[in-house]
Amino acid sequence: MESVLQLADVSKSYSGKLALKQVSLTIKPGKIIGLLGSNGSGKSTLMKIATGLIQPASGTVKVGGVPVGIETRAVTSFMPDQPLSEPWMRVEDAIDFYRDFYADFDSAKADEMLAFMKLGKKDRVSSLSKGMSERLQLTLTLSRNAKLYLLDEPIGGVDPVARAKILDAIVNYYSEESSLMVSTHLVRDIERIFDEVVFLKEGEIVLHDEVENIRLAHGKSVDEMFKEVFGE
Repeated sequence: MESVLQLADVSKSYSGKLALKQVSLTIKPGKIIGLLGSNGSGKSTLMKIATGLIQPASGTVKVGGVPVGIETRAVTSFMPDQPLSEPWMRVEDAIDFYRDFYADFDSAKADEMLAFMKLGKKDRVSSLSKGMSERLQLTLTLSRNAKLYLLDEPIGGVDPVARAKILDAIVNYYSEESSLMVSTHLVRDIERIFDEVVFLKEGEIVLHDEVENIRLAHGKSVDEMFKEVFGE
């Protein structure tokens, strides 16, 4: 089975400070992966490299066996930690913008997700709460029929009710032929959706394992393991 995402010996520095240090990682289809680490651990850098927004200093990155570039951007859907929509837009404008921009945008899926998220097409983006704005960003990201979904801190600063809704949407609407990676430091709230977790500490992978193995081998939840590794 071909990997969806493959990083080999990837390093990246900013102003002389190493953000990623020889990271190697292989992600298979049909998995929801937690990319877990404290702030500044390199999570966003890894995601931006995987999506082609920034280039690594060294190493190789492939999506579906193809080196990251224009071709892989067409099959990679990225939700950054900043909104994808503009404040002047209504929800329907944001949907139209994505439909025009991405050939793989699935309008029926978008309509279904808007209903699930309780978002109205006439709602103004500028009037949405933090939680509703996150729901919109997730709808835009998951409405594409991509191979690789990358969600950077999708529940940061969101209240528990919206958080549960967002997690349910991730599970319900991602395609099982694809892979979905979620970066977060809010491990306890989100670990229920993960098949695998990757612990990133100071730019290095210190653990990559299936959630079931962590529970069986260590007798711990992912959150307990996270606190042990990161001292939180």
